[in-house]
Amino acid sequence: MINRETIDKIMDTARIEEVVGDFVHLKKRGTSLIGNCPFHGEKTPSFHVSVTKGIYKCFGCGKGGDSVRFIMDHEKYSYPEALKFLANKYNIEVEETELSPEAAEAQSAKESLYIVSQYAATFFVKQLWETDEGRGIGLSYFKERGFREDILKKFEVGYSPDVWDAMTQSATHAGHKLEFLEATGLSIKNDNGKIYDRFRGRVMFPIHNFTGRIIGFGGRMLKTDKNVPKYVNSPESEIYHKSNVLYGLFHAKKAIRDLDNCYLAEGYADVLSVHQAGIENVVASSGTSLTVEQIKLIGRFTQNITILFDGDAAGIKASLRGLDMILEEGLNVKIVSFPDGHDPDSYMHHVGAGAFKTYLEQNRKDFILYKANVLLNDAGNDPIKRAGVIRDIVESIAKIPDPIKASVFIRESSSLLEIEEHILLSELNKMRSAKLKKSFEGNQRATPSANPKSYTSGPPELLGPPDDLWDDSVGPSEQTAVDEDEPQEQEILRLLLAFGHLQVNWDQNEDLYIGSFILQNLTDIVFKLSLHDKIIKHYWEKAEKGYLPTERDFIQNSDRDIADLTITLSTSKYQLSENWLNKHLIYVKDETMDLKKTILGGIYHLKRNKIQAIKKGILLELKVEKDVSNQEDIMVRYSNVKRVEKIIADHIGAIIIE
Repeated sequence: MINRETIDKIMDTARIEEVVGDFVHLKKRGTSLIGNCPFHGEKTPSFHVSVTKGIYKCFGCGKGGDSVRFIMDHEKYSYPEALKFLANKYNIEVEETELSPEAAEAQSAKESLYIVSQYAATFFVKQLWETDEGRGIGLSYFKERGFREDILKKFEVGYSPDVWDAMTQSATHAGHKLEFLEATGLSIKNDNGKIYDRFRGRVMFPIHNFTGRIIGFGGRMLKTDKNVPKYVNSPESEIYHKSNVLYGLFHAKKAIRDLDNCYLAEGYADVLSVHQAGIENVVASSGTSLTVEQIKLIGRFTQNITILFDGDAAGIKASLRGLDMILEEGLNVKIVSFPDGHDPDSYMHHVGAGAFKTYLEQNRKDFILYKANVLLNDAGNDPIKRAGVIRDIVESIAKIPDPIKASVFIRESSSLLEIEEHILLSELNKMRSAKLKKSFEGNQRATPSANPKSYTSGPPELLGPPDDLWDDSVGPSEQTAVDEDEPQEQEILRLLLAFGHLQVNWDQNEDLYIGSFILQNLTDIVFKLSLHDKIIKHYWEKAEKGYLPTERDFIQNSDRDIADLTITLSTSKYQLSENWLNKHLIYVKDETMDLKKTILGGIYHLKRNKIQAIKKGILLELKVEKDVSNQEDIMVRYSNVKRVEKIIADHIGAIIIE
């Protein structure tokens, strides 16, 4: 278990913008940083990072927290694992107390998969550089292909000996358990119980996750044997999910963000070659078909993808059919194709780094127009095929969510396809209408009406509840009362957490803490929502011990409900534009300019809300009471409540309407 002093040091050192910035491309907006949320698919940024408060909040999916919570959610780490990750990032030495055997085993199970993967990578690198077989076969292969040593070392490329169980034997002798070697797919047990290496006689490409840890491998066979696959990849495991991984992203993410473009290649060698040409913003789909998850991964850093196609006509046409999903995610797609017989790897070594760079810059074409040219060339003068091409192109344009981009492509395609623009627009609208109808019908089937009663007259927002819901013998439902109280209760909590620790001087009261002032004025208030009540009680407990907690204390609370609500209360997706002052010369007061008014306003609005609920209850009580003397007592109580309401209304400047 990590001791408290170390945890505090990690929390004080970790910068939320640096931690999140390693995973999400953030842009400044006002006092916050924004980006596309890494936890759910979105095309318009709703993910906010507050540098001053050290928290993140997504107003789309609701996720929020501090640096530790981000690493836990993103990397699926436990709390100790997330702390260790941050400690490693900031070079903080972790001091731990001894865990129980059960806790240690649970914590180390997943970590062991990372450890054996790293061991294997180190083993393969050593074999490549320090053994006769590795240098003679593996290193010779790379050097014949023209790869420099610094590139091979940068990507930790290695070699697996052409021996049945060389790596397995080495790992088990070093103390690693066979169960973890099998779980990662490094070792395989056959039907006879014999253990052997998956990657025998292959050059090895380790696959890194977002944070640089090795999670899997790709191995290329060097022998020409048609019965053996050229490439073998690690199987799915607890730490490796190929549809969520892009080869080279760990090395490329900074360059992608800085250059606002991502080159997407097909294989491992392509990535190494493009890096050798001095272009670092390149990744590969590791030989698998591109997935939506991989596209979203790129979308965190840039909205621009440039596909590097091999110079194989049949392969290009097959690949084009699968790229529409990039358009659906709202990303801009360009294409670079290489001369026949070349892929990025071979062409870079054929022309050299300088000429390769120039070729990429001069041969980028928009995906839609590139696709149209390829398919038109294939269709020739066949009118049926050309009609099919036109429909195919319009289908691709229909997937672009941005209507302005779509209209530009319609206009350019009209000229290229030699067909009138209004015909293409008509076809585009038909496709979009059909898609919307299908989506609507699917939602209708998936979401049955929550209210079996239907109302046929008047707009929904003007309709009241049906008469049979009223029951004169009872007051408003508990849920209604709770709903009415929720905003005002939350506002008090927000003020308490944001300003409670501040010291002010009000009405000759020196050294007055806002937290103490609020608590003193809430002694007659009962918070109806259980979570709100829990936070208030927690605040009271701390205050009675002489400590006024801050937002940070509640954000780091072990109760996730408390932490989540605190983050929600302390963040807002709306910010006042700087143009109000800079451009329009209009000064807008901030709530901190008059904290007394802000705090009293929150307290009085809450009390007024509670008073109104009490009034309703008294009136309902009066309605059912038959005894005259009791009615008089009730009227006295009602008069007293009215008087209190008037005092509160005077303070907040409200007008009471009966």
